Amino acid sequence: VQLQASGGGLVQAGDSLRLSCAASGRTIGSYVVAWFRQAPGKERDFVAAIRRNQGTTHYADSVKGRFTISRDNAKNTVYLQMNSLKPEDTAVYYCAADMHTILSNIRDIRGYDNWGQGTQVTVSS
Repeated sequence: VQLQASGGGLVQAGDSLRLSCAASGRTIGSYVVAWFRQAPGKERDFVAAIRRNQGTTHYADSVKGRFTISRDNAKNTVYLQMNSLKPEDTAVYYCAADMHTILSNIRDIRGYDNWGQGTQVTVSS
């Protein structure tokens, strides 16, 4: 599966953005899909994930209550709605997908074989 992330931009603290991860080549509903982010000089960190079937979601504590991950199988796209953005949310955001990710590594970058190219999110104070 090929992934294309989009929707990033420059916003002010408190604003909202919606990122999109469009899949091609395979049906995204068959995959666990996650968002990770990487700030300059830091490691790539887990943000959110959505599982197959019932679409159970998982979030990093730092974004819980502010970010929502969702999937539109008809559009073969996964979204990350980001509300109440903070300067510390500034990073490059990557979407990732894998058919074989299990619960124990759903927050681990090693759990995903397919990655999009990243989209920059900058939040000014």
